[in-house]
Parts: sequence; structure tokens; C-alpha cells
Amino acid sequence: QVQMLESGGGLVQAGGSLRLSCAASGRTFSRNAMGWFRQAPGKEREFVAAISWSYSTTYYADFVKGRFTISRDNAKNTVYLQMNSLKPEDTAVYYCAASMYDPPGRRADAYNNWGQGTQVIVST
Repeated sequence: QVQMLESGGGLVQAGGSLRLSCAASGRTFSRNAMGWFRQAPGKEREFVAAISWSYSTTYYADFVKGRFTISRDNAKNTVYLQMNSLKPEDTAVYYCAASMYDPPGRRADAYNNWGQGTQVIVST
């Protein structure tokens, strides 16, 4: 089993940037597609981005295209989410998880080994 630990969240002004990291431990994660989701208060968890194990394919929700970039470093067992041009509506707890499938899906029930999340707050 793979355990996830997210970090890098915080408070940022609108238009700013943050880089989230997700460090995986346990069974090797290099063969898992990985994904980022987010959940704002009172809302359902939603897909943000995913990356296949082979690096070659990335997937994004429409609302982050051109602003967020997902990447991974298998040597470090870490997946990243670079978030630029942040908006107040990006405020949420961000979670990483391992996909049970590759190519990865966009449904939360296609992922397991969820981390505890990292809070992102974007102020106006």
C-alpha cells in the first residue's frame, strides 16, 4: 500500500502561485497514475489534474487548464502541482491519491491511498 503526504499549501493573494507536493511512501508508486483533487467547504471533492505513470500524459479539469501543471519525479516518489494565477475560487483542501487505473480517470472512486490534504486559501 502507498501512503501519501501532501504539503505546500498556504495563504496566497489572488494572482499568486503555490507548488503543492505529494510524497508517497510504501509500495513503489512509479507504476501508479496519480491525481490531485480538491474539496471546498460545502462542496463535493472534484478532480483537478492527473498524470500517467509513464509521464507522457497529463489530464486537467477545464477550470485549471493553462494555470496548473502536474508533474512527477519517480526517483523521489513525489508528484507536484504547480498552481499559478490563483483565484479565490481555488480555495480548497487539495488531496493527492493513487489511481487504480492507467490512464487515470476523473472520478474520485477510481483512486485510493488518499493523503490527508493540504489547505489552500486564496485571498482577494
